[in-house]
Amino acid sequence: MRPQGPALVLAALAAAVLGCSSLGSGADNPTSPPVGPTAVNESGFPAAEIQNEEGGPVIVTGQVVYTNPFFTAGVAEPVVILEDQAGFVDRDRNFLIPVESQVLGQITSDFFESPFTYSLNMPVEPSGTLRDVDHDGQSDTGVMVYAVAYWTNAFGDPYLERRDQYGGGWSSAYASTRVSDDRDNYLEVFGGSYLVYAPDNRQGFPSGFGADGRLFTDDDPIVALPPGWTLVNLDSDLFVFDRSRRPQIELYEPEGAALVDFSGMSYTEAFDAMLEKFRTEYAFTAYKGIDWEALSSAFRPRFEQAEQRRDSNAYALALRDFLWSVPDAHVGMDLTPLYGMVYDEISGGLGLSIRELDDGRVLAAFVLDGGPAEEAGIAFGAQILELNGQPIEDVLDANVPWSSPFSTETAHRLEQLRFALRFPVEADVRVTYRNPGGTPTTTTLVAAPEFDSFDFTDPFSATTGFELPVEFYVLDSGYGYVSIYSFFDNQILTVQLWERMIQAFNDSDVPGLVIDLRSNSGGSGFLADQMAAYFFEDELVLGNTGYYDDSIGDFFFDPGDENTFFLPRQDLRYRGDVTLIIGPSCVSACEFFAYDMTLQDRATIVGEYPTAGAGGSVEDFLMPDDISVRFTIGRAVDAQGEIHIEGVGVVPDVRVPVTEQNLRAIFLEGRDVVLEQAIEALE
Repeated sequence: MRPQGPALVLAALAAAVLGCSSLGSGADNPTSPPVGPTAVNESGFPAAEIQNEEGGPVIVTGQVVYTNPFFTAGVAEPVVILEDQAGFVDRDRNFLIPVESQVLGQITSDFFESPFTYSLNMPVEPSGTLRDVDHDGQSDTGVMVYAVAYWTNAFGDPYLERRDQYGGGWSSAYASTRVSDDRDNYLEVFGGSYLVYAPDNRQGFPSGFGADGRLFTDDDPIVALPPGWTLVNLDSDLFVFDRSRRPQIELYEPEGAALVDFSGMSYTEAFDAMLEKFRTEYAFTAYKGIDWEALSSAFRPRFEQAEQRRDSNAYALALRDFLWSVPDAHVGMDLTPLYGMVYDEISGGLGLSIRELDDGRVLAAFVLDGGPAEEAGIAFGAQILELNGQPIEDVLDANVPWSSPFSTETAHRLEQLRFALRFPVEADVRVTYRNPGGTPTTTTLVAAPEFDSFDFTDPFSATTGFELPVEFYVLDSGYGYVSIYSFFDNQILTVQLWERMIQAFNDSDVPGLVIDLRSNSGGSGFLADQMAAYFFEDELVLGNTGYYDDSIGDFFFDPGDENTFFLPRQDLRYRGDVTLIIGPSCVSACEFFAYDMTLQDRATIVGEYPTAGAGGSVEDFLMPDDISVRFTIGRAVDAQGEIHIEGVGVVPDVRVPVTEQNLRAIFLEGRDVVLEQAIEALE
C-alpha cells in the first residue's frame, strides 16, 4: 500500500499524521494578563461578544474518534499538540511549525481503541508565530493562531522536524479544524475551532468568513479580542468566542478518511453502492480498460439471487469473483467467510512444487521426502508434462489462485504454479512426467494432507515473522547487506535501525551495499521514500498521487502534494555503491522505494522477476456480513505525470535467468544465486 497524496487522505491512510513536543504549562496562574471587561479595547474594532468569560482556556480536553483501519498502523509515538497555524494564515504549504511553538499534550486513554482522549495544558505565554489578521492596512503585533491536532513522530527527537511535518503546511485531518479536500477550495478551513492568543488588547480577529467564504482574507469582518487565550468556534455564520477555562475540543476525522460502511444494506444495495464507488473512485479504470457496466451486468444477478435465497456463502463467492475480475494486487477482501472452502480445495498436496523456466519447461523444484511424488519415483528436476491428461501449460493457464487478483502476469503465473498442484485430500491425480535423462511416465498420485510443498513456494517462506523491520550485517565479501522486511512496522524503530545501519557502514567504510527487498509487502509510501533519501544529495521530486474529487468529477493532482525527498543530515547519507534485490513479493511501498533508487542511476536493480506492480494508495470499506473490502483509490505517477508502477512494477537491470542450472543451485545446493549476482554487480 502507498499511503500518500492529498493531505486528507495521506493523513488517514498512512495513519501517520505527525508528532511534536511541548513548551510551557497551563496551570492556573494569577499573573496571567488581564482579561474580560476589565481590559480596555484599544484596537478600534468592536469588541468580540464573549461567552463564558472565565479568563480564557487553561486546560483543554477532548477526544479523537477514528474509524479508518490504517489510523494506528506503524504509529509508535502518537501525540496531540497545539499546532501553530501561521502556515494556513499565509497559505504557505512549506511552513514549518517552529520547535519553540510546539506544545505537547497528553493522550489520556488507550490510543489503539477509538475514541481516545487527550489533555493539553495551555502555556501562559506561548512562543508561536504572530500574524496580523485584521486587514486594516496598518502593521500590528498580531495574534498567534493555533489548532489542536493529532500527529505522530517518527524522525529524530520528540519535536516535529521537517520530515515529520511532510515538508510543512497545516493539519488537514484529525485536527480541531475542518478542512476541505475539494479542488476549488483545497485545504481551506471551513469550520471547527481555533485557539487564539492575543498578546495585548489591540488585536483584531475575524468574526466570520466574509463574502468569499475564506478565512484570513480582506473581506473578513473583524472584532477585537481580549488579551490572552480565546477559543474561536468557526461552525456558525458569526464565530463564537469562548473564554472558558477548561473547554472540550473534538478533533475531526474528515469524511474522506472515515471508514465507509455498507454493512447495514442488503446484498444488492451494497453491490450497487460498491460498484458506484469503484466506478468513480477506482484509480486505474481507463488505464486497465475496465468496463464497470459490463461487470454490473455479469455480477449483479448473483447478488440478487444470494439476497433472495438468504445465502451468505453465495454472496461471499459473488463478492470474491467480482473483486477477482479487477486485475489489481491491491484489490481484495477478507476471505474468512470462505476459509472452509479454501481449506477443502487446497489442503491436499502431492509433495511436489514446480517452477517454470525461461525456456517454458515446468520442472519439479521440490520433492517432499516420503510424499506421494517421491514414492511414485518423481525426482527433483523432473519435467512435468501433463496433469489429469491435460498439458501442464493448459492447466496453469486455467488455474485461478486463491491469492488473486494480480497487477502483473508475472505475479499471476507464479501463483498459478503454486495453486495448480493443490487438491482436495485423497483426490486422484494423474501426473505425466519425465525424470532427468528418462522417458515420459504417467502415474496416479493420491493427494495427501500436507502443506510443506505449498509452503515451499510461498514467497515469504524464508521469513519467520520475528524479523525486525530492518536487519543488516557485513558479508564475507566486505560489502554491507540489509534486508528491509516492512514499511508497515513501528516507524520509530524502523528509522532508528535504518540510521544505525547507515552510521555503522559509514564508520566502517563499507564500500558497497546490497539492499534485499524480496520479502517486503509494503506499508507507508512516505516512509519508504524518506528512507531512500539517505542515498541522495538532491531533494528530488519523486511523483504525485491523484484522488477522485467529487467537486470536479475527476481525479485531482495538487502540485503541493508532490512526493519529495527530505534529506537527512550529511553524516547519515550513504555514498557507496548500491545494488537492490527485488521480486514479486516486493509490493506497493516497497516498489516505490525500489523505483526511487533507480533515479540518477543510484542503484543497480537485480532479480529474477519484476516487482508486483501494485502502484497506488488504498482504502478499505465494509460490506454486509462485516466483510472488509480493499481497493485502489490513489493513482500514483512519476515526476513526469506518467503511471510508472501499476501493472509494470520495477524491472531488474540485471535479470537472473530462471534456468535448470540455477534451479539446482538454489534448491539443491542452497545457494542464493540472486544475492551472488547482486554482489557481482557491485564488483
